Amino acid sequence: MASTRCDAGWMRLLCLLGILAFCAGCSSKGPRYPEDFARYQRIDAAVESLRKAYTGKDLLGIHALMLPLERLERMEAEITRDFEHFQEISLDFSIDRIVIDGETIEVFVHWQGQWKRNPADDGFRERGHGVLRWVGVKSILLSNMDGDLPFGMATRHTEPSKEGSPG
Repeated sequence: MASTRCDAGWMRLLCLLGILAFCAGCSSKGPRYPEDFARYQRIDAAVESLRKAYTGKDLLGIHALMLPLERLERMEAEITRDFEHFQEISLDFSIDRIVIDGETIEVFVHWQGQWKRNPADDGFRERGHGVLRWVGVKSILLSNMDGDLPFGMATRHTEPSKEGSPG
């Protein structure tokens, strides 16, 4: 009878030690590929920096995230018009997936935002999805864009001109 209690006690102790060893092993592991993990964090930070610069109307911040390419000049001009036409811009990005091929990075995003001409204005809400193309490993810079992205709302939502209307 005493040996049965002793065996049950040892079994409980061994189970408890096994569980503790398993938990300790799980919590002490870092990322399996730390360099890749760090790169994903830099990519996520670049997308967030783009969002913050746009909603904060920080053209220099946006410019710092972009490669000096002619194809991005149109986007920069559209963003400048947005800053001139809207007092308040709110925008959220949700990353659907990231595809990396060497130094080329494609970030597929879903976005939603609200643009207001003045604080009393109800503004309008839009949503869509597109691809932000970035390049780099240590430094991540925007190189191109595709799809329906939120930049250029001033051009999309222009009010009809009052010139030429019967008065």
